[in-house]
Formats: sequence, structure tokens, C-alpha cells
Amino acid sequence: MDLQLQHKVIAVTGGAKGIGEGIARVLAREGAIPVIIGRKAADNQKVVDAIKASGGNAWQVEAELTDPAASKNAVDAILKEFGRIDGLVNNAGVNDGVSLEQGSYDAFVASLHKNLVHYYLMAHHALPALKASKGAIVNISSKTAETGQGGTSAYAASNGGRNALTREWAVELLPYGIRVNAIIVAECYTPLYETWINSLPNPEEKLANIVKRIPLGNRMTTAEEIANTTAFLLSERSSHTTGQLIHVDGGYVHLDRSL
Repeated sequence: MDLQLQHKVIAVTGGAKGIGEGIARVLAREGAIPVIIGRKAADNQKVVDAIKASGGNAWQVEAELTDPAASKNAVDAILKEFGRIDGLVNNAGVNDGVSLEQGSYDAFVASLHKNLVHYYLMAHHALPALKASKGAIVNISSKTAETGQGGTSAYAASNGGRNALTREWAVELLPYGIRVNAIIVAECYTPLYETWINSLPNPEEKLANIVKRIPLGNRMTTAEEIANTTAFLLSERSSHTTGQLIHVDGGYVHLDRSL
């Protein structure tokens, strides 16, 4: 299926690694121009170079998104280079384990800045350009908002906020034809996921126990599977889909895991 994304300029936060990198690569294969926004220019550029070596096009902006000014600066840089923004993928974040028992006010607020505040700021600053292009927004979110995980209050709260903003923006932006959807990720093996697994006692055993409880195929979701759905939601092929929280998780959240 031709997703009709050729030459579309799509901002992807956290696009240098993991799910974000998968999204950037799929968008480039579809003919779009992913703009990778991340804290290390060298990491961003590595993905840009790989995309270009494969015949695609990409660009990058270095930005520390925990700094509230960085979102506006990133949007301004994209507009200066391309003059347009056709889509936004809010993806950057980390499950940083700020718990109720061991956390603090400062750690909780810092986690919100890592995981939620820049979702709002990126959309806020990109909105005039998205109005002009009638673009789309995809927020990458996590099952932790729905299932809980334990020991990660700030990350769970951030994902609850991501889901709520998805529905709120879908309503607010109806008059402009801007669609807003979220993808809910459960168990997707990324570098950050690997770091988390390896921080646990008996990581191999823990990973095996998780995988066997994923109903569809008893395997982890891949970054490319998340990316394929993201590309579809950014495209006009999903032209009547908005305000949806779409679980790309092998049935992990909603199907009986005793299967």
C-alpha cells in the first residue's frame, strides 16, 4: 500500500534509538523525510547517515527536550530548513523508576519533563505548521498507564497524561483537520528495555517469563511493527481515524495471558 508520505516532513522525538529509530527508518522507506530530534547530534546523525546510505532522506536536530526551550528551538530549526511540518511523532522518554516509596518531588517532576511535558511543548510549537499542512500527530505511549507496573509512578503518570492529551487534542484540533492518535506499547525489545531487564535479578529468567505471556506468538513486539502502525496513522490512508489509543502489543494488555 502506498501511504502517500513522499516528501512529508515528520518530526520524530527520540528518533536515534529504539522505537524512534524504527519509526524514522520506516518513514524514510515510505519516502518521507523524518527529522530526528534527540539529545546527541552524533547519535542522530548516525541514523540520518544510515537512512541516506539506503537511498532515503532524513535530517536531525540536537535538542535536550527536558529543557522547555528546546522544543521551540527544534520546531524553529525544522521550519527554517524545510518551511513545513507535516507530522509529529512524540516518542522520547524513559521508564526511570521514580516510585511512590523511594521517589521525591524533584525526581517526580523531572520525570514528567523527561516523559510528558515535551509532548505538550512539541505539539504546541508545531501547531501553526500542522494547521497549515493539516498534518497528524502520533503519541507513543505505554501500557503502564493502564496496567500499572510497580515502582514507576512518574512514568505511569506520564503515560496516563499522554493518553489523555491524545483524546483532548483530537477534540481540540478537529476544526483544523488534524488527526491525533496514540500507540500503546507493551513489551518491545529496545536498548532501554534491555537496560531495564539487565537491572533485575535473574534477567534471562525474567525475560523468558514475560515473553511466554505475550499471547500472539509468545514473542516481543518489534520496533518495526510499532513503526509500521505509526506510518499508517500519519498517512492519509488513516484519514478517518482520530482520538484512538491503538495497542500494538501482541494482545498483551487485553487478551487472557493464560492463553
